[in-house]
Amino acid sequence: MLLTRYGFREWFIITVIAAAIVAIAIYFDLFWIAFGTGAAWTAPASFFRDPLFRKPATGIPTDLVSPADGQVSAIVEVESHPATAGLPATIVRIYLSVLNVHINRSPCACTVEGLDHTPGKYLDVRIEESAAVNEHLLMRCKTANGVHFGVKQIAGKIARMIVNPQKRGNALARGERYGMIKFGSTTELIFPRANIQSIEVSKGERVTGGVTVILRARA
Repeated sequence: MLLTRYGFREWFIITVIAAAIVAIAIYFDLFWIAFGTGAAWTAPASFFRDPLFRKPATGIPTDLVSPADGQVSAIVEVESHPATAGLPATIVRIYLSVLNVHINRSPCACTVEGLDHTPGKYLDVRIEESAAVNEHLLMRCKTANGVHFGVKQIAGKIARMIVNPQKRGNALARGERYGMIKFGSTTELIFPRANIQSIEVSKGERVTGGVTVILRARA
């Protein structure tokens, strides 16, 4: 288990503060405070965890894997979407609690076409309206055979730090890490409806980023 590079700054600050409290507590023989601080330190360390050795559940390139760990909160059909160049699309929405791994992963091999940041509110992501009105960042992508799709990182009531260092033209491998959302959030996979062979998950199902197959695309 590693700590993600996207959380080094926060982890370093928390570690320095925790170490100072422990040192002071030990100096004054307040060992219960030292022990409690050490235990509390594991919470942010756990949040920024980055599991090793993950690989897609299948070796089929057209099986798109989950872009995040969490629970499928909705599967929505829309008549058009910017991620699919205005074509009808299916949106698979994944809710991430503060206990989930928050690393985002690429659903398939693709090229980044652009990133669209939209300021907004910070409603609780469990409220359906949040997906439309909260601050979010849409990463538009294109597969090797020219299919336009997107992954959308949505900030929440607590999660207000969307991290995505990708740039137009970057190539991402299937399951590759591309960013994260800090402290609870929502991630969406948006794919053109005409290019979907089957949806492989259902509402309420728990998924693992980079592993669980979300949908099968037409070859």
